[in-house]
Amino acid sequence: MQQSLTLLKGHEVGRILDGAELTLIDLVRVAYEAHQAGLSSLPHSSFLRFPNDPLNRIIALPAYLGGAQPSAGIKWIASFPGNLSHGIQRANATITLNDPQTGLPIAFMEGAQISAKRTAASAALAAKYLHSNPQETRVGLVGCGVINHETLRFLLAVFPSIREVLVFDTQPAHAEHFQAACSDQFGMNVQVVASIEALLQRTSLIALATTAITPHIDDLSMCAAGTTILHTSLRDLNPRLIEFCDNVVDDREHVLRANTSLDLAQQALGHHHFVRCNLAEITSGQVPARPNPEQTTIFSPFGLGVLDLALAQWVLGQAREYTIGLTLNDFC
Repeated sequence: MQQSLTLLKGHEVGRILDGAELTLIDLVRVAYEAHQAGLSSLPHSSFLRFPNDPLNRIIALPAYLGGAQPSAGIKWIASFPGNLSHGIQRANATITLNDPQTGLPIAFMEGAQISAKRTAASAALAAKYLHSNPQETRVGLVGCGVINHETLRFLLAVFPSIREVLVFDTQPAHAEHFQAACSDQFGMNVQVVASIEALLQRTSLIALATTAITPHIDDLSMCAAGTTILHTSLRDLNPRLIEFCDNVVDDREHVLRANTSLDLAQQALGHHHFVRCNLAEITSGQVPARPNPEQTTIFSPFGLGVLDLALAQWVLGQAREYTIGLTLNDFC
């Protein structure tokens, strides 16, 4: 038996994903709920680090996702923040899909775009359910890279009422470039602010997507009641803050490791009772979205491989339907 393999380049993956924000958000929701229902296998991510190098890493995320269209595979994603100073993107990835019945490879595709969009889609899904103002007009973005660019794109799909964007980055040049790119692409009023504190004071919907490896935000007292923080980068918030906020995660077991802010809070407190629930428990109606509307809610997603599989499987289906990519009929 010969098994064909579909190869998809970056521009082909991008062509398929373009404009599909609401579809991708729903794919993420379905994947989260399938995982919550036990229809998945999700080993811990494996981090390849380099001697005397705390910044650079390559991560393997193997996963199986059951449901209507079962899939299995792995994402291999490199994060090299120093690439940005050389005009190279920070994250580069590939995704391999395997036939869950035979184990044979069925697709190999560029994965950085899928990774960025599934991250942004999960943040937008969380905001849709957690944020108290469905007619939000202003959003704040800390970190001016690819992830927050995509997060803005997906938030606009969920909150089309957004008219103003506040941005902050420790590198002013990055913030100015981001401001120009987003103003041009989305037609938004994008303002660069001088500090994180200034941003926290002026908006109640905030996305953190930085390259920080240790916490650097020590105070949330200036946040308005009912603020929603999408803590995508996981290591920005001082663990002392975590205990006093409403914490929603994608998966308790996965997020409470690898020195995330929640992991550091767990280490300090000796427990993880501060984590209220997984997002899928909210989207499926098992628990309320915000028991205390005045409290600051933090969504901390570790980034689950089942999301990569869900989007990659959909991309493969679209590629086959519209004859996109290269098919090798005698790969195996």
